[in-house]
Amino acid sequence: FGIHALLVVTLTLSPVTASARSENDVTREDAYPPLWDLAPENLLDFPVKDNKIVISAWNYQERLGVYKSLLKASAKYFGAFGPQNSGNILWGLPLQHGWQFRTGRLADPSGVTSCGYENGEHLCQSVRSWWSCMNYYLSIIPFLGAVEAGLFGQLPNEIEILSPEEQKDDFCYSVKDCCLCPFCSLLLQYLLSTEGKAVSSATFSFKLDDALGLMWKAHTTSIAYGLPKCQDRLKYLSDPEANFGKDWANAVDFIGATHFRTDLPTTNKFQAFLPQRMLVEGDVLPSISDFSPQQNKVLVSMRALHKANKLTGGLLLKLWQKVMSTEAGREIGRKLIEGLTSS
Repeated sequence: FGIHALLVVTLTLSPVTASARSENDVTREDAYPPLWDLAPENLLDFPVKDNKIVISAWNYQERLGVYKSLLKASAKYFGAFGPQNSGNILWGLPLQHGWQFRTGRLADPSGVTSCGYENGEHLCQSVRSWWSCMNYYLSIIPFLGAVEAGLFGQLPNEIEILSPEEQKDDFCYSVKDCCLCPFCSLLLQYLLSTEGKAVSSATFSFKLDDALGLMWKAHTTSIAYGLPKCQDRLKYLSDPEANFGKDWANAVDFIGATHFRTDLPTTNKFQAFLPQRMLVEGDVLPSISDFSPQQNKVLVSMRALHKANKLTGGLLLKLWQKVMSTEAGREIGRKLIEGLTSS
């Protein structure tokens, strides 16, 4: 049962057969997160106060700008993998953030404030939101790691990350305070180390599988670190949404073990199967009427996968990671999935 659920969720969420990346897919306006064009793309586009670059991590547009600056700074490494930086494996991060914003998952779920709502502070990200809390560890932490790794070169100013108005101790705001930063800088350190091996000024010598492995390692470690920090926020969510959040966090471990490709077109195809609104009381799987059959199937599969992994005490994940522990194993896994999707 557990292995069947694992194959179903991996099959459904990993569109490995969709390898063709047309330029039209890249230039579609809806291919990018909401308000992408308005987000800062250089660190010097952020406000400077008291000789510090000040970033509000609780403003959607500024957190999106953190992602945009990461993508721009790392673009030269991924030029060979798709036009207009579409092959950059960091795209998965802002696209997930955009999905969370678009579906209302970053707004105040307690209803106490107007943070995140269209009739209130639309760009506000609530510190009470479980999704916003978790995303902090997938945005600000990798960003601080990138600063530490030297991705942005020598900056003229220090970085200051503004803290939220409440629950400040759940987060860190500088490299020295954040134990995850050195770990999250490994991917960037790896990319920077390839500059000496560059075939030309525009072509860098590295294995995409290695880069994906480092990215997913940092990603899953950040989620594991953030889960207990954000745990209390689950109480604000409906039971179906809280369960989905926990199922999502569990599924990421399984998807990451395959070194799933997180470029622009592939992530967009992946996200089409995620729920396009918050789950509410009364949503019963697998028959949520305003969800597509595929979206219902994904939610059922993620639920089953999480339950199976819990029942086995995490053995299912360990087994999957063992199978996926070699490049040959991951290739076999992807070919198996491709065969299933084409049948």
